[in-house]
Amino acid sequence: MEAAVDFSLSVEERQIRDTVRAFVEREVMPLEPDVLRNERAGRPALGPDVVRELQDKARKTGLWGINTPEEYGGAALGPIMSAIIAMELGRTFVPFVFGGTADNILYAGTEEQKRRYLIPTIEGERRSCFAITEPGAGSDARNIRARAVRDGAEWVINGEKTFITGGSEADFVMVFAVAEPYGVTCFLVDRDMGWTSEPIPTMGQWGPASLVFQDVRVPEENILGELGKGFELAMQWIGQGRYMIPARAIGSAERMLGMAIEYAKIRKSMGQAIAGYQAIQWMIADSQVEIEAAKWLTLYAAWRVQQGLDARHAASIAKLNGAVMANQVVDRVLQIHGGMGYTKELPIERWYRELRLLRIFEGTDEIQRRTIARNLIKGHARLGTIGE
Repeated sequence: MEAAVDFSLSVEERQIRDTVRAFVEREVMPLEPDVLRNERAGRPALGPDVVRELQDKARKTGLWGINTPEEYGGAALGPIMSAIIAMELGRTFVPFVFGGTADNILYAGTEEQKRRYLIPTIEGERRSCFAITEPGAGSDARNIRARAVRDGAEWVINGEKTFITGGSEADFVMVFAVAEPYGVTCFLVDRDMGWTSEPIPTMGQWGPASLVFQDVRVPEENILGELGKGFELAMQWIGQGRYMIPARAIGSAERMLGMAIEYAKIRKSMGQAIAGYQAIQWMIADSQVEIEAAKWLTLYAAWRVQQGLDARHAASIAKLNGAVMANQVVDRVLQIHGGMGYTKELPIERWYRELRLLRIFEGTDEIQRRTIARNLIKGHARLGTIGE
């Protein structure tokens, strides 16, 4: 007899989810009006002191280092719970994440690198950014033009990076450059070593930056991993985060759909609530179906990671589906709200601009489709193999 498939959360997992949900509703959502006011005035959504205060409050409830190994003081909850927590955080547009985390590739560092970069990042004392994208190397990361030339015990880096998340705030960068003759290599570069950043204005609230490296000298001991093995590290970084993008989008879509349902029940047109019209009902129904589908695709990708299986194909499917879903849902929600949805009195137009980014960063829709198709055509992935 085959074992039954159990999709339910354990008692402990439900408790964690409920704790996160309560924290978001009690501590984070009340900040939404402040965030909107700050952003309209051209100020950061949340000041660093506010973020630190929130993270300290969360730490007291045990929400610290969600996916960080226990040996570094984290909770090590694993990919599935990390995805579920991201869904809960996605219910608010306040740009908040729990503290106690660091980029996954920093764990590949030497003991000295961990002491200087990993542990201070986990503790919130340092801020990192990941820099691989260039003006001529976006989806085609192998086309990197930044160069690192050895000069005695140092490497001299020259080049430009663009659309770097956190680039304006970070005090060190994991930058990828071609170290001749070895190939793409990752370097840990402190800001005071000489690189500069410039914010890039965007249509949403994402605040990327361009980074310029002009004869920046980096000691040999700041190579992360091995010479010429940087591309593999970069793919590890990108691959881990890919299923987390749709996870947060699912929370946003659920929150907005709830807003649309409530509005449809009170907004009257031609003598009745618009919730009674088939056109509105179909938008609500289609949105719910798409959200649930995205949820299971995302959790499946997280499950594969948790089981130690190759999750790249599943993560590409989840990312593509989740990004498209979120954009379709927010468009319907805005349509249901009509003119009110288009105003800045409601946060829907903000979500509309913010969610559009999902179809571009961390691999565009087109790149995900290319990856999925190539995996199937070349036999790297097979149809009908779920659970294997």
